[in-house]
Amino acid sequence: MPRRVVQMTSVHTLFDTRIYHKECRSLVMAGYDVTLIGPSSTVRDDGYGVKLRIVSVPRNRHERMTKTIGEVYRAAVEEDAEIYHFHDPELMPIAMLLKLLGKKVIYDVHEDYGSTMRKQWIPKPLQGIASMTVRASEATLGRACDRIVAATPRIADLFQAGMTSVVQNFPRSDEFDIEQGQPYREREPIVAYVGYLADIRGLREMSEAIRLVNAETPAKLLLAGKMISGMQSAAFCAGNQVEALGFLDRSHISKLLSRAKIGIVVYHPTPNYYPGQPTKLLEYMAAGLPVVASDFPFYRRVVESTGCGILVNPLQPTKIAEALLWLLRNEEQASEMGRRGRQAVLERYNWEQEAKCLISAYEAV
Repeated sequence: MPRRVVQMTSVHTLFDTRIYHKECRSLVMAGYDVTLIGPSSTVRDDGYGVKLRIVSVPRNRHERMTKTIGEVYRAAVEEDAEIYHFHDPELMPIAMLLKLLGKKVIYDVHEDYGSTMRKQWIPKPLQGIASMTVRASEATLGRACDRIVAATPRIADLFQAGMTSVVQNFPRSDEFDIEQGQPYREREPIVAYVGYLADIRGLREMSEAIRLVNAETPAKLLLAGKMISGMQSAAFCAGNQVEALGFLDRSHISKLLSRAKIGIVVYHPTPNYYPGQPTKLLEYMAAGLPVVASDFPFYRRVVESTGCGILVNPLQPTKIAEALLWLLRNEEQASEMGRRGRQAVLERYNWEQEAKCLISAYEAV
């Protein structure tokens, strides 16, 4: 009998890329019996062998922290699996209850949550307290887990070394089939951004940069993702030069990148983003696109070592525009940058390598 595994989330969508498309599918391929519990308004069977158990989609944060978490716990107990793998810090109390039932528990840490507590919806006087509370909870309850899975080496450093595995959120190398896309030289002058839309994710600067580019040559910025910071950001999506496509599933993201000429990620230098490892940077590379990226440590290491794009100050639209114009005007060099980026993903920055780390973590448990 294969070992039964339950993965749980109350925050992410049921078909989250890391949780469903990478970890759950890889565990099924490794012979585990996998059930995923999470919120969704619809369900579909993608044929990958992952069993799905839906809980209701919360209408607000309060409902998520009460009703949704309760539903996740009841479903988890009913599954009666051997290993429980959870993805949200708010599920730590559930994890401890499952430990008391004799279950093995894995905590998958996607972000430095202590840093992300400094959010707009938390009153400023309480942000520091919230940050310290999360760090204390992770330090205490993390030691009770059977394994910590960290999305980056920096996150792993926050936890006990002997019980922590690094499983980086690199793209699946088979997801972006560039042979099926348009030849690079025949593509429209499209700059693609994939991810949530917000001021701190560079929406204002990207929109201003594409306006400056259009003063020199026609180009369009296509945004694939949900708006998370309201009408202030939405105002920058107006006009013919910027098109907000809304949320796209994985197949439509692949199609978008196969049409584009440039991938862009110009996050602001916040405590969470500056040391981060954005998956979208590597996805652009996997799709064979040259990149324009913030000049942050991880981005710099990848871009300079592979020669796959141009680094910019993300707070300066003129510098972003200059980088975009250079790539649009130097098509042959831009195409070669994209080729080098894809080769780097195939050789190093791919999920297939990280899946081995995930399976090793399970073997350790």
